[in-house]
Amino acid sequence: MLYHGVSDEGIYRVGAVLLDLKNPTNIIGRTDNPIFEPEADYEKNGYVSHVVFPCGAVLLDKTLFVYYGGGDRVSGVATINIEYLLKVLTQCKC
Repeated sequence: MLYHGVSDEGIYRVGAVLLDLKNPTNIIGRTDNPIFEPEADYEKNGYVSHVVFPCGAVLLDKTLFVYYGGGDRVSGVATINIEYLLKVLTQCKC
């Protein structure tokens, strides 16, 4: 599951969590650090600055396409290799 959170500095970032299919209240893994954060000018400056938030995702082959809002004024897409993300999630000491 992808989610967004805001830091103490007011920066919206994206994280990921791996949940048990049979009991989704059981967290199997979670990213220690954000997997995506505002970097581009249109993410850092907008109606609300320093914002990226996931809106949806599609898995094609081994690539996860994450559709996101940036700066509360644009939409974009970011990608990550699903095997890499799962490796990071399963190394978590949750």
